[in-house]
Amino acid sequence: MALLSIDVGTTGVTALAVGVDGGVLSKGYVEFPQYFPADGWVEHDLGEIWSATLAAVGAALAASPEPVTAVGMTNQRETVCFWDSETMGSPRRAIVWQDRRTSAYCQEFIDAGHQPRVRDLTGLRLDPYFSATKITWVRHHDPDTWAGVESGRILIGTIDSYLVARMSRGLHHVTDHTNASRTLLYDIHRGVWSQELCDLFEVPIDALPTIVASYGAIGRTDPATFLGMDVPIAGIAGDQQSALVGQGGFNTGDAKCTYGTGSFLLLNTGTTCVPAPQGLLTTVALGHPDGTRTFAVEGSIFVTGAAVQWLRDGLGIIESARDIEQLAASVPNSGGVVFVPALTGLGAPTWDPDARGLIIGIQRGTTAAHLARATLEGIAFQVADVVELARSDAHITLNRLSVDGGAAANDLLCQIQADVVGIPVDRPVNLETTGIGAAYLAGLGTGVWSSAEELSHVTAVDATFNPGTSIDEHHRALWDCAVGRAGGWANI
Repeated sequence: MALLSIDVGTTGVTALAVGVDGGVLSKGYVEFPQYFPADGWVEHDLGEIWSATLAAVGAALAASPEPVTAVGMTNQRETVCFWDSETMGSPRRAIVWQDRRTSAYCQEFIDAGHQPRVRDLTGLRLDPYFSATKITWVRHHDPDTWAGVESGRILIGTIDSYLVARMSRGLHHVTDHTNASRTLLYDIHRGVWSQELCDLFEVPIDALPTIVASYGAIGRTDPATFLGMDVPIAGIAGDQQSALVGQGGFNTGDAKCTYGTGSFLLLNTGTTCVPAPQGLLTTVALGHPDGTRTFAVEGSIFVTGAAVQWLRDGLGIIESARDIEQLAASVPNSGGVVFVPALTGLGAPTWDPDARGLIIGIQRGTTAAHLARATLEGIAFQVADVVELARSDAHITLNRLSVDGGAAANDLLCQIQADVVGIPVDRPVNLETTGIGAAYLAGLGTGVWSSAEELSHVTAVDATFNPGTSIDEHHRALWDCAVGRAGGWANI
């Protein structure tokens, strides 16, 4: 018996067959294109995502030694999708979480004094990162799509909503609490869509999906649509919440950082909705079938792994992402170079959509190796800024930090991260914790595991990186100064 996990990331789809022991039995991965139609715009074609999903799942199923009994999914979160409820076709490309086109809208809402109320209701802040203003933009700039929304034929949702609709041949229009809590339309205190927020952002509440638990009886796949499979859809969670599940982070105080396109730190705060300190967010970590919810404080960092991709694709100084470790390790330090990877603005704790990437401190002797090391340090510094804020303002004690995601395979990055945050960094045996978390949810939803406590003992640690030489205080001061200089650059 195996559980199928579908993980739709920002650049591709990963499908895993996961055994009852939590081990990965097989894997399929298919990339899909990114579209950048204007400065700061990022879009995805939903048809291409669906094709990639089918291909990745097909590969995983073909290699799995065990039959699949249920499916769980996890996804890039704030991305907004529009699709035809009858044909499943999409009238326009999805607007991706990285997209910054609604910066002006957000500023208008802030100037009008809406920020405190929005933050109180949602645990979030007014930023283009989240879904609501993307929908507002479509309302005002895509009349054909919006006419379909108003007629009731075009539905709105996040990636999970779209996938469930495609997998069930349009039978279900749902999302779970973790994804809903990232839209700016969800009342985090009551666990429902907020009519007040829908009115503010001009979003018809009837076009939004029904909010369901993160695991349990959500629906079934349609064999005519989904590779001949007729199995329960039993788990849904946003990618960062799913990674927390995959790390076994079910207890209050558990913390994880996922290094993907961006980096995301989640700290489990239990069943209490804790107001996050300024610069961090409050989010739903898990919605349970009994109606209770687990919450988390989150720090969202927009560009980390994407900075490594830029070194590869934009500058050509490495041939593959994994080459950065050897290159960065060839020098003892960054030689005074600081790289602020604000390639799509800055997220937590600065939240500056107009910030832009900055490389400073270049000298005649600066080499590609120094830039590579500065990139790893820039990733670690961004995470450390979030950790420090959680410590100082939220009065949260972090004794250890669990890490996952592709970049966590980089020993040097993990060591730099431990040095910067000053606590041990644990890396699991399997870095596919986001996908594994979705499988865990599907298993919880179908009774494979009886409780979260049972799963807490499944995740095995591969390596622990203990703090060694602390990052020089002067170097940390240089980082703070560089972040300040990168701020607001797009408006200069």
